[in-house]
Amino acid sequence: MSKIAEPESISTTNLSLGWARVLDRLMQCGVDEISPLTLSISGFDENGEAAEVPAIRHAIDALLSAKDKRDVENVAWTIFPQRYWLMAQGDRAILFEMFREAFPRVQKFNPQNNRRGSYFQRMVDFEGGGSGFNQLAWILDEYHRNPKGRRSKWQATTFDPRRDMMTTALLEFPCLQQVSFTFSGDDGLVLNAFYATQQIVHKGYGNYLGLARLGAFMASQMGRKFERLNVFVGVAKMDKIKKNDPDLATLLATVRAELASAQEICQAA
Repeated sequence: MSKIAEPESISTTNLSLGWARVLDRLMQCGVDEISPLTLSISGFDENGEAAEVPAIRHAIDALLSAKDKRDVENVAWTIFPQRYWLMAQGDRAILFEMFREAFPRVQKFNPQNNRRGSYFQRMVDFEGGGSGFNQLAWILDEYHRNPKGRRSKWQATTFDPRRDMMTTALLEFPCLQQVSFTFSGDDGLVLNAFYATQQIVHKGYGNYLGLARLGAFMASQMGRKFERLNVFVGVAKMDKIKKNDPDLATLLATVRAELASAQEICQAA
């Protein structure tokens, strides 16, 4: 198996096209991994919503459905529960309480995917059980107390060595290790996310969407504008799906057509 040995850096103003460029690069002949990958996404609107290409979003959901995998919205929910935030009507205390109260039921409903927790759960209830440390609440409270304080304190971790340093051959959670927040200019917010590994086909798009929504939420609570999402990945990979898979071929045709239309398609090495 070969991989790109040099760092790969992609910058885009559209979430769908950014993910599409990563997939297109992985689909090049002889490439099975990108190590490391840096993806930087900007182009968020005044509400922090990411620009997307509906055709690409529809195509990836079609593949995920065909493979009996969680759809984009489901994956994004693990990082930021957008529908809970809409139900909370702008009150973060209600969001946190609603999520912490509901998550045990979510775990029981789908123990295969949520038995060890979710990314948002680790950020707002680190130890679990509904009474763990809420890292996001602390960041927001501390920001409002002292917005010009030490820059290194604006970060939240999802990796817990006590629970996650395991010898299991395959461990899908947590691949996202931590997030950090930095400021841009007088009123901008940037979210940085750090992954040890990332499954680009099955989870990548949902990961980016969830992170974008998390960034928009934090910006709204800080009175700032969400400007950029930076994703740093140690190893970006194809998952357990062959390049000649017919469902993947259908997705790739849509991806490359949209990339060509946007003139963002990568050239073969």
